[in-house]
Amino acid sequence: MVEKSVIPTVSLLPLARAGACAMALVCAPAWPLDLSQAYQAALAQDATIRSVRAATDARRERLPQARAQLLPNLSASASRYRNALERTSPDFFGRLVTSDERYTSSSETLTLRQPLFRKLLMADYRQAQAQVDDANAILERELQNVAVRVSGAYFEALLAEEQLALVLAQKTAYTTQLDAAEKRFRGGAGTRTDIDEARGALDLNVAQELEARQSLDLTHRQLQSLINRPVDRLAPLDARRMQLLEPAPDRVEDWTERAETHSPEVQSLRAQVEVARQDVDKAQAGHYPTLDAIVQWSRSDSDTVTTVKNRYNNRSIGVQLNVPIFSGGYVSSTVRQAVAAQLRAEEALEALRRDLGVRLHREFRGVTEGVLRVKALEQAVRSAEQVVISNRRSFEAGSRTLPDLLNAEQQKVSAQRDLAQARLIYLISRVRLHALSGGPKAEVIDEVNGWLTR
Repeated sequence: MVEKSVIPTVSLLPLARAGACAMALVCAPAWPLDLSQAYQAALAQDATIRSVRAATDARRERLPQARAQLLPNLSASASRYRNALERTSPDFFGRLVTSDERYTSSSETLTLRQPLFRKLLMADYRQAQAQVDDANAILERELQNVAVRVSGAYFEALLAEEQLALVLAQKTAYTTQLDAAEKRFRGGAGTRTDIDEARGALDLNVAQELEARQSLDLTHRQLQSLINRPVDRLAPLDARRMQLLEPAPDRVEDWTERAETHSPEVQSLRAQVEVARQDVDKAQAGHYPTLDAIVQWSRSDSDTVTTVKNRYNNRSIGVQLNVPIFSGGYVSSTVRQAVAAQLRAEEALEALRRDLGVRLHREFRGVTEGVLRVKALEQAVRSAEQVVISNRRSFEAGSRTLPDLLNAEQQKVSAQRDLAQARLIYLISRVRLHALSGGPKAEVIDEVNGWLTR
């Protein structure tokens, strides 16, 4: 009985070439799609990465906004009114006299303000820098995830194709054995049991073929959702080109050290710690005074009822100092809140470091042990093929039964399936290892792509 075996579902992700590559893929003829083409298409078409790019562009605007708060602020205001004034007042003899006046008043003001000391604005600028660093790290992390998701979907589709091919090959073998059993039975040399055994194996194989075709369609659709184009044929893995390479460097500690410096996940959380630290400074700024330099020019004409038909031009330059005295404990509360948020960010960074070390160790073992597993299964396949040949000859000689031959065929298919799965797990482990450590994305994709059949 053939058991279904699939690679674990992957849940992990030059832009100038991506758009051109995606357009070329849309118009390309039906030649096999390789891994590099799928990766470039996903960079341009994957909805997740496009969303992250837009979010990154939005967050990058945070820095010029914060910088603008530190630069001079120039403002102008102007007003013009038509006034109707009715005024009642005693005259020289003490009699009330009412006068009705019509006049126009106007004013213009130009003000230049330059912050000299504002702790809040300086902390906000440093926080904006950290937030942009966080956004860039998140984008880099998603770019790494695209490589992992595309590779995982591609390898799952390849495994589904390999499983279908094995099931079809097994179907051919079972059909041949059923025909041979029927001929032997009609010739008086076989038994009805041999026919039933062969037909039972063939019937089960038909069900497995339906399952394999369903799995193939699903994996193709998963890859299609990433690259936004139909997937007809994939470039298969060429076992003769594939190189079973040990990870370089060959110590997991070196990979962990590299990840501490280059991992976009670590860089993102470090930036978030810095954002939280600047939040503390912004909260503490509520206790500090502010100092601004102000230059102002103003002109007024009949600005008040007592200055009708009077015009004033005023030029002033000076500094403005604001000193906070008491805010009911609000500032102290926000400081305590910001300190707690900073501690949370620091602990999240430490938790990530530990988890990253575990994941790196798992993928490192996946590569190193994958080399040994693939070599062992290659030998197992050769042995299983020899067992099938020996059982077939023994069956023809009468020393083996048909169930013995069917079991040998099953063992061969199982060994071939396990070998295909081991090879693809080894490949995805290589991609994941480089992604977790923040290594180059396109290089490892191109390396694996070189092991495919064009």
